[in-house]
This record gives sequence, C-alpha cells and structure tokens, in this order.
Amino acid sequence: MKVYIQVFFIILFFALQPAFAQKISSLKKEVLKEVDGLKPEVDEISEKLWDFSETALLEYKSCELLIGKLESAGFSIEKNVAGMPTAFIASYGSGEPVIGILAEFDALPSVGNSAIPEKKERADGITNGHGCGHNLFGAACVSSAIAIRKVMETKKIKGTLRLYGCPAEETVIGKVYMAKAGLFDDLDGALHWHPGTENSAWNATGSAMNNFEIEFFGKSSHSARDPWNGRSALDALEMLNFGVNQMREHVEPTARIHYVITNGGVAPNVVPNYTKVWYFARDIDRPRVESHYSRILKIAEGAAMATETEFKVKLITGVHEVLPNLPLLKEVQKNMDAIGAISYTDEELKWAKELQKNSGKEEKGIKGEVRPLESEVPAEKGGGSTDVAEVSYITPTSGFRATTAPYGIPWHSWQAASSHGTTIGRKGAFYATKILAMTGIEMFTNPELMEAAKKDFLERTGGKPYKCPIPENQQPPIPEQKNP
Repeated sequence: MKVYIQVFFIILFFALQPAFAQKISSLKKEVLKEVDGLKPEVDEISEKLWDFSETALLEYKSCELLIGKLESAGFSIEKNVAGMPTAFIASYGSGEPVIGILAEFDALPSVGNSAIPEKKERADGITNGHGCGHNLFGAACVSSAIAIRKVMETKKIKGTLRLYGCPAEETVIGKVYMAKAGLFDDLDGALHWHPGTENSAWNATGSAMNNFEIEFFGKSSHSARDPWNGRSALDALEMLNFGVNQMREHVEPTARIHYVITNGGVAPNVVPNYTKVWYFARDIDRPRVESHYSRILKIAEGAAMATETEFKVKLITGVHEVLPNLPLLKEVQKNMDAIGAISYTDEELKWAKELQKNSGKEEKGIKGEVRPLESEVPAEKGGGSTDVAEVSYITPTSGFRATTAPYGIPWHSWQAASSHGTTIGRKGAFYATKILAMTGIEMFTNPELMEAAKKDFLERTGGKPYKCPIPENQQPPIPEQKNP
C-alpha cells in the first residue's frame, strides 16, 4: 500500500509541473536566468558593503563600489545628485515607461559585530554595522537592475530603467532631498525592498516623521560664585524635555516621540550657555506629525521665555507615511509565490538558533516561507519611518520584505548586523534580486498593470501634487568629514 501511495504522489508531482511552470512567464524566466548568473555579484557586493559599514552621507566607498558595478554593466551615471556626494542615478534606455529601483547602502552607528552568533567586536575595529541590512538592500537592487537591463537589451524592450543610489535612509534624508529636487517626478513606477525576518509583500504604511534639533543659548557664569549672572541653556533644555514628556499624556497612542541630548553643557561649575537636543516625532500620518511638531515648538518657546534664553529650531528632514499601491503589491506577491520559500542548511539553522538563544529569544530558527497577502488593507500602521514614503507620494511604488535574519531578533542591533554578514543574509539578498527583477520586467512590458497602478495611485492621492515636508531652500546636512 505504501508503494502505491508513493507512486501516486510522484505521478501527481509531475502532472502539476506544467501548472507551476505557467506561473512564471518566458520573459520572467529570461530575467531569472540573468539573475542566476549574477549570484557571485550579489554575494560580493553584500560582503563589501558589510565590510565598509559607512553611515549616513558618508557612504563614499559604498557609492564608488555600486557605481563601478553599474558602469561596467552599461549604465550611464549621474553623480552628486540633489547636493549629496553619495547620491547618484544610473540610467539605461530611453522613452517610456520610466521605472525606478531604489537602492540603499548606509549603515548604523555603534551596532557593528562580527558575523558570529554572539556579541563580539569586529576584528577590523569598525563599530558601525548594517543593523538594518542595507548592504543586502544595495546589492540586490543593483544586481536586479543589471539583470533587467540585459533582458531589455536582448529583447529590445523599450523604456528607461533607473537605479537610484539613495544615501542616508537611516536618518530619512536621502530620498527626501532627491524628491525635493524633482528626481522622481517623471517615473511611472518604483520598486524597493527591505531586509527582515520573513518574506512578505509590504502592505504597510509605517509612520510619518519629523527629524529636528532644538538649540538653546544662554549666558555662562560660575555655578557657585555668581550663578545669578548666568542664564542656563540646560535649564531650558530640561524644561523642554519635561514639557514634551507631559505632553505624551495628551497625544493618541499612535504617536512616538523620542530624543537624545547631544550637548548638555561642558562642566558642572559652569552655567551652560549652549545645549542641543535631537528629536524624532512620529505618527500614522503627516497632519498628526505637523500637529505634534507645532506643540513641541510652543513648549520650546515657553522654556526659553521661562529661563530668559534664546532658542533655535532646525528641521533636518521630514517624511510622509508610505502610500501602498495595490496592483503593484499583488504583482510582487505573485512573484514571491512563484519563487517560493528560501531553504537553509542545517548549519545555517543551527547558527540562527544559537543567535536566538544568545539574544534571549525563542529558538524558532528562520522563517523562509512566503507569507500570504492576507488583506488588501494595510496591515500595519505606525512603527518605523522611511524616506521611501516620499517616492510613494510621487509615483506608484511597491516593495517587500525578504528574510535576512533569524526570526524574532531585535532590529537595528548587533544581532541584525551579525546576521547580515552571513550566508543567511546573502540568501535573502539573492531572493530579493529575483523578485525585483521579475516585477521590474513585468512593469516594462505590461501596460495594463501600469495603468491599474496609476489609477490606484491617483485614487489614494486624490490627484494632489506632492509637497515636500522640508523648506525649498534647505540643503542636505552633509557631515564635515570629507571623502577619504
């Protein structure tokens, strides 16, 4: 009986093969063939960007690496776009449609770790780390663009392909200034992805956010001999922070307001004449963020009046919440379902469980299967923020998450940075390359899809033009450190 059952399932398997094959069109098979040939490139780029681990607007080596790969593949390059030395656009083709792929490659400060399942400093002394996996993000986006470009050339597919080198996503700066410069205005659609702990089409909005600094200016004096001659900028800063913390009772639960004091004075025996605090204010949509921002500025003004100091506000950047696009989202989901789950070796699964154990998490291993699109309504509102949101308000935009780290580990952490330097992370990047390439080639060759995406976009925006959250004349906050 057991033999008959085995024979039945073998026959059933081969009978279903044509049905499975039909899920992937001949053109998508062509682009997947190109992706397969780029596997060494995906691994190489992922590893080198992980080694560099350069933080926001200082990604000089990373930028140079990606530009070199794209130039060698036949793309024309525009460097230093939107006033940022590590921002670039790589282009191929001409005419319409114009499709963009958004690449990121910046790391986070102070989360660096060796690529092992326990906390240990890197041997090279670099303390930054890819705790959000942007080394994999950049590798997959660039490699998918190269694969699409090859198929466009061999199949004589019309249109313009653009790979946007987007720096400083971790501080939600790069795409905001690129959007302000109008660099996405002529796109017919855009794609992105993000490393994560599961494979899923990204039907989520995240949070809108303002990123800003508040400085206070007082008068110095001796803290013991003549404090009455001083006016404490630290008193003003503490009043501000106390006022904002009191404000938390009177905002909706979706709000997230957090800060760090970047300058609190220089010595206890000197009344501080200067202090600075750095704030992020988030909520589920742009109007709520603007309301919180306005209230915080009133508190700052009150703190300055109460302490007889002066204050200054610098809005570094601001973003909307992400605007999903359902037709593109369904196309992404279709391609993820067609490719299926990521498989792992026993050694990789053992590594994952060891990391989970050392992180105090349940040893669940890695979630390599594809999560179904459970609802057409965004499943997640609030949480983190991304400058991808600005692109989504300019053109139909869609993305997904791919598994690059063990399930349940904390993000923006040494655990994530460690994972993104392993074969587990690189498998996720290669998987993402496939999904980006398949979806991208479909966007170039399926006008019905793009028409549906445009209709969905216009319905969600109400046809209103994009308005950048930052002032028109404001320049990117380039760090003082120069290109090494």
